[in-house]
Amino acid sequence: MATQTDSDAALRIASGRKAFVEPLRLGDRLKEIRLSNHWTLEDVSQRTGLARSTLSKIENDQISPTFSAVQKLIGGLGIDLPQLLTPPKPQSHTLGRRDLTRVGEGQQHPTPTYEHELLSWQLAQKRMIPFKTIVRARSFDEFQEWVRHDGEEFLMVLDGDILLYTEFYEPLRLTHGDSIYFDSDMGHALVSVSESDAVVLSVCTRGENA
Repeated sequence: MATQTDSDAALRIASGRKAFVEPLRLGDRLKEIRLSNHWTLEDVSQRTGLARSTLSKIENDQISPTFSAVQKLIGGLGIDLPQLLTPPKPQSHTLGRRDLTRVGEGQQHPTPTYEHELLSWQLAQKRMIPFKTIVRARSFDEFQEWVRHDGEEFLMVLDGDILLYTEFYEPLRLTHGDSIYFDSDMGHALVSVSESDAVVLSVCTRGENA
Protein backbone atom coordinates (compact mmCIF):
# COMPACT_ATOMS: atom_id res chain seq x y z
CA MET A 1 0.00 0.00 0.00
CA ALA A 2 1.43 3.37 -1.01
CA THR A 3 2.08 5.82 1.83
CA GLN A 4 1.56 9.58 1.78
CA THR A 5 5.33 10.03 1.51
CA ASP A 6 5.38 7.74 -1.53
CA SER A 7 2.57 9.77 -3.09
CA ASP A 8 4.40 13.05 -2.49
CA ALA A 9 7.54 11.66 -4.08
CA ALA A 10 5.57 10.42 -7.10
CA LEU A 11 3.95 13.83 -7.54
CA ARG A 12 7.33 15.56 -7.47
CA ILE A 13 8.74 13.18 -10.04
CA ALA A 14 5.64 13.55 -12.27
CA SER A 15 5.88 17.32 -12.14
CA GLY A 16 9.55 17.23 -13.11
CA ARG A 17 10.77 18.52 -9.77
CA LYS A 18 13.64 16.91 -7.96
CA ALA A 19 12.93 15.71 -4.47
CA PHE A 20 14.43 17.94 -1.82
CA VAL A 21 17.23 16.12 -0.03
CA GLU A 22 17.01 16.87 3.67
CA PRO A 23 20.34 17.75 5.26
CA LEU A 24 21.41 15.93 8.36
CA ARG A 25 19.47 16.98 11.49
CA LEU A 26 17.44 19.71 9.78
CA GLY A 27 14.76 19.20 12.42
CA ASP A 28 17.25 19.94 15.19
CA ARG A 29 18.43 23.03 13.33
CA LEU A 30 14.87 24.33 12.94
CA LYS A 31 14.25 23.83 16.65
CA GLU A 32 17.51 25.59 17.49
CA ILE A 33 16.50 28.62 15.40
CA ARG A 34 13.04 28.67 16.96
CA LEU A 35 14.25 28.47 20.55
CA SER A 36 17.03 31.01 20.03
CA ASN A 37 14.34 33.51 19.00
CA HIS A 38 12.04 32.48 21.88
CA TRP A 39 9.33 31.43 19.41
CA THR A 40 6.65 28.84 20.07
CA LEU A 41 5.47 26.43 17.41
CA GLU A 42 2.42 28.67 17.03
CA ASP A 43 4.68 31.69 16.41
CA VAL A 44 6.54 29.83 13.66
CA SER A 45 3.25 28.55 12.24
CA GLN A 46 1.93 32.10 11.92
CA ARG A 47 5.16 33.29 10.34
CA THR A 48 5.46 30.49 7.80
CA GLY A 49 1.91 29.32 7.16
CA LEU A 50 2.88 25.77 8.07
CA ALA A 51 0.67 23.88 10.51
CA ARG A 52 1.94 23.41 14.05
CA SER A 53 1.63 19.66 13.67
CA THR A 54 3.78 19.79 10.53
CA LEU A 55 6.44 21.86 12.27
CA SER A 56 6.45 19.49 15.24
CA LYS A 57 6.91 16.50 12.94
CA ILE A 58 9.77 18.24 11.11
CA GLU A 59 11.52 19.08 14.40
CA ASN A 60 11.14 15.50 15.62
CA ASP A 61 12.35 14.04 12.30
CA GLN A 62 9.03 12.35 11.71
CA ILE A 63 8.72 13.84 8.21
CA SER A 64 11.07 15.45 5.72
CA PRO A 65 10.07 18.95 4.63
CA THR A 66 9.17 19.38 0.99
CA PHE A 67 10.86 22.01 -1.15
CA SER A 68 7.78 24.19 -0.73
CA ALA A 69 7.95 23.86 3.07
CA VAL A 70 11.61 24.82 3.09
CA GLN A 71 10.80 27.93 1.02
CA LYS A 72 8.10 28.89 3.54
CA LEU A 73 10.52 28.40 6.44
CA ILE A 74 13.17 30.57 4.83
CA GLY A 75 10.74 33.35 3.97
CA GLY A 76 8.76 33.27 7.21
CA LEU A 77 11.76 33.10 9.54
CA GLY A 78 13.73 35.74 7.66
CA ILE A 79 16.75 33.52 7.04
CA ASP A 80 18.54 32.24 3.98
CA LEU A 81 19.06 28.64 2.90
CA PRO A 82 22.66 28.33 4.22
CA GLN A 83 21.46 29.40 7.67
CA LEU A 84 18.80 26.69 7.66
CA LEU A 85 21.27 24.07 6.44
CA THR A 86 23.95 24.93 8.99
CA PRO A 87 24.37 21.96 11.35
CA PRO A 88 23.02 22.65 14.85
CA LYS A 89 25.55 23.56 17.49
CA PRO A 90 26.59 20.69 19.74
CA GLN A 91 24.95 20.87 23.14
CA SER A 92 27.26 22.04 25.87
CA HIS A 93 27.43 19.97 29.02
CA THR A 94 28.00 21.70 32.36
CA LEU A 95 31.09 20.28 34.00
CA GLY A 96 30.14 21.56 37.43
CA ARG A 97 33.69 22.64 38.26
CA ARG A 98 34.58 24.85 41.18
CA ASP A 99 37.76 25.93 42.95
CA LEU A 100 37.63 27.55 46.38
CA THR A 101 40.40 29.90 47.48
CA ARG A 102 40.40 30.76 51.18
CA VAL A 103 41.72 34.11 52.37
CA GLY A 104 45.50 34.18 52.00
CA GLU A 105 45.67 30.81 50.26
CA GLY A 106 46.16 32.06 46.71
CA GLN A 107 49.35 31.38 44.79
CA GLN A 108 51.82 34.19 45.47
CA HIS A 109 53.73 35.86 42.61
CA PRO A 110 55.69 38.87 43.89
CA THR A 111 57.37 41.29 41.46
CA PRO A 112 59.32 44.51 42.05
CA THR A 113 56.15 46.60 41.47
CA TYR A 114 53.28 44.26 42.35
CA GLU A 115 52.53 41.44 44.74
CA HIS A 116 50.10 39.17 42.89
CA GLU A 117 47.98 36.50 44.51
CA LEU A 118 46.46 34.15 41.93
CA LEU A 119 42.95 32.99 42.86
CA SER A 120 41.33 29.70 41.80
CA TRP A 121 44.82 28.76 40.68
CA GLN A 122 44.29 25.00 40.97
CA LEU A 123 41.57 25.00 38.28
CA ALA A 124 43.16 24.19 34.91
CA GLN A 125 41.93 25.24 31.46
CA LYS A 126 39.78 28.12 32.71
CA ARG A 127 38.82 31.02 30.47
CA MET A 128 39.40 33.72 33.09
CA ILE A 129 42.35 34.40 35.35
CA PRO A 130 41.36 36.11 38.64
CA PHE A 131 43.98 37.58 40.92
CA LYS A 132 44.37 40.06 43.76
CA THR A 133 47.24 42.51 43.63
CA ILE A 134 48.96 44.67 46.21
CA VAL A 135 50.31 47.63 44.24
CA ARG A 136 53.79 48.39 45.60
CA ALA A 137 54.90 50.82 42.89
CA ARG A 138 54.82 54.50 43.84
CA SER A 139 55.99 55.97 40.56
CA PHE A 140 55.58 55.14 36.89
CA ASP A 141 59.37 55.36 36.63
CA GLU A 142 59.62 52.08 38.53
CA PHE A 143 58.39 50.25 35.40
CA GLN A 144 61.03 49.42 32.81
CA GLU A 145 58.34 48.92 30.17
CA TRP A 146 54.58 48.76 29.74
CA VAL A 147 52.73 45.79 31.18
CA ARG A 148 50.77 44.10 28.40
CA HIS A 149 49.25 40.68 27.74
CA ASP A 150 46.71 39.15 25.38
CA GLY A 151 43.00 39.41 26.10
CA GLU A 152 40.93 41.81 28.18
CA GLU A 153 40.99 42.80 31.84
CA PHE A 154 38.48 43.89 34.46
CA LEU A 155 39.93 45.72 37.47
CA MET A 156 38.33 46.89 40.72
CA VAL A 157 40.01 48.80 43.54
CA LEU A 158 39.47 47.01 46.85
CA ASP A 159 41.50 49.33 49.05
CA GLY A 160 43.41 52.60 48.64
CA ASP A 161 43.84 54.76 45.54
CA ILE A 162 45.73 54.09 42.31
CA LEU A 163 46.74 55.82 39.14
CA LEU A 164 46.09 53.70 36.09
CA TYR A 165 48.56 54.54 33.32
CA THR A 166 47.53 53.36 29.85
CA GLU A 167 49.31 53.64 26.53
CA PHE A 168 46.73 55.78 24.73
CA TYR A 169 45.13 57.78 27.55
CA GLU A 170 46.02 60.22 30.30
CA PRO A 171 46.59 58.66 33.76
CA LEU A 172 43.30 57.90 35.51
CA ARG A 173 42.82 58.01 39.27
CA LEU A 174 40.72 55.20 40.74
CA THR A 175 39.63 54.91 44.34
CA HIS A 176 37.97 52.31 46.55
CA GLY A 177 35.08 50.67 44.69
CA ASP A 178 35.94 52.10 41.27
CA SER A 179 36.29 49.61 38.41
CA ILE A 180 37.41 49.64 34.80
CA TYR A 181 37.46 47.25 31.83
CA PHE A 182 40.16 47.56 29.18
CA ASP A 183 42.05 45.79 26.43
CA SER A 184 45.08 44.37 28.20
CA ASP A 185 47.25 44.19 25.08
CA MET A 186 47.31 47.98 25.45
CA GLY A 187 50.28 48.97 27.59
CA HIS A 188 49.24 49.67 31.19
CA ALA A 189 50.66 50.09 34.70
CA LEU A 190 49.30 50.69 38.21
CA VAL A 191 50.77 53.02 40.81
CA SER A 192 49.60 53.45 44.42
CA VAL A 193 48.88 57.06 45.39
CA SER A 194 47.33 56.48 48.85
CA GLU A 195 49.21 56.36 52.15
CA SER A 196 49.21 52.57 52.19
CA ASP A 197 49.68 50.22 49.25
CA ALA A 198 46.51 49.88 47.22
CA VAL A 199 44.83 46.51 46.68
CA VAL A 200 43.01 45.66 43.46
CA LEU A 201 41.09 42.68 42.13
CA SER A 202 41.67 41.83 38.47
CA VAL A 203 40.06 39.30 36.14
CA CYS A 204 41.82 38.66 32.83
CA THR A 205 40.53 36.73 29.87
CA ARG A 206 42.85 34.44 28.00
CA GLY A 207 43.91 35.67 24.58
CA GLU A 208 43.20 33.61 21.45
CA ASN A 209 46.77 32.33 21.40
CA ALA A 210 46.96 31.61 25.11
